[in-house]
This record gives sequence, C-alpha cells and structure tokens, in this order.
Amino acid sequence: MSEHTLQLDASLQAYLHDHSLREPAPCRALREHPVTRERANLASAPEQVQLLALVRALMGARQILEVGTFTGYTSLWLALELPDDGRIICLDHDAEAGRVAETAWEEAGVADRVELRLGEASDSLNALFDQERAATFDLAYIDADKEPQLDYFEQCLKLVRPGGLVAIDNVLWQGRVADSAATDATTAAVHAFNESLHGDERIDLSLIPIGDGLTFARRRE
Repeated sequence: MSEHTLQLDASLQAYLHDHSLREPAPCRALREHPVTRERANLASAPEQVQLLALVRALMGARQILEVGTFTGYTSLWLALELPDDGRIICLDHDAEAGRVAETAWEEAGVADRVELRLGEASDSLNALFDQERAATFDLAYIDADKEPQLDYFEQCLKLVRPGGLVAIDNVLWQGRVADSAATDATTAAVHAFNESLHGDERIDLSLIPIGDGLTFARRRE
C-alpha cells in the first residue's frame, strides 16, 4: 500500500512498456510517422491509449466521438478493436494531419469505421446536435486546445448517453497545474477545468496520472 503514486523514471517507463504495452503494429507505424514524430506532444501516450481501449471494451462502447484527432493514433487503435458495427467520428481542424490519419485508417482496413470532420471543434459539435446525436455516443475523448476545453466537455457530456464516458487528456499539463508560478492562460484554463469537474455532481470522476494526466468523467444516469 502507498499513499503516493510512483514516479516513473526512464528505466521504469521502459519496464512498463516492456511488460504491459501491446501496441498494434499499425499504431506503432503511425507513431513513427514523420508528422507524428515532429509534433509528438500532440499524440497521446501509447499506454494511455491502451487503457482507453480497455475501458472501451469493458463498456462495450460502439459509438465514439473524438475531439482532436491529429494524425489519428488514438482513433486508429480504437477502430482496430471496434466490432463491425462500431463507428468513430473524429473532429479536427488540421487538414495535413488529417490526411495522414485517413491514410493510416485506410491502410489498416478500418476506414469504414472512422469519419473525419474538418473544422472548428465547437462548430462540428454543434452540428452533431443538429443531426440529433445527443445522448447517442458511448464514449467521447477530448484531446484538443485547452482554453475552450470546458465548452467541449459540456457539449460532449450531452452527446454521450447516460452511463457514457467522457475522457479528457492533458489534465496535469506537465505538472504546471500545481505550480503557483505558472500563470499563463492555458495552464489557468486546465486548472479551472479540473476545478469545475471536481465539483460537478452530474458525473462520476477519476483523474489518473498516466501520460500527461487523463480524466474519466462518467455521465450519471
């Protein structure tokens, strides 16, 4: 038993990967893609995506929404494990990264399960309400710009069904959320987001210190 979460140095991180990670080959190849490597801070950690995939399987989630797709690493992993009737809608504004994602989905044989919608996330989320998708998703994953993140969460919480899950990346923001000297707008937004969810009685909540911090928020029934 321990009162504190174990800190991972490089050797322990490598041990974790060697003894837990089961990264699909198409995902590993995508992680090594030049565009992904060039902006690696925009891609979720593989052990985090593996956890998300496990949670998806436990939930039996078939309808998934992703806000912030980049080159499609997370959506590729989830799509590879979806049943035939599963679908993922991905929202992003980066056309170059989107082309990399669509190529990866096509090469992995899951392009029929994933739809990329390019544009501003708030506009794309509003369009889903217009298409009567409220309360129809099982799982939403938010990994996008941080300052409007609370707005994204509010929209996603209405788009997932009761009992559905909203997962949010980067909630520890490289530790800056606990640094009183960090006063930039992005850190302040992430801190305010965490404060808001902690007091939100509409959800069951867990903030997990994996990757750059991952929050699970289950919509209460």
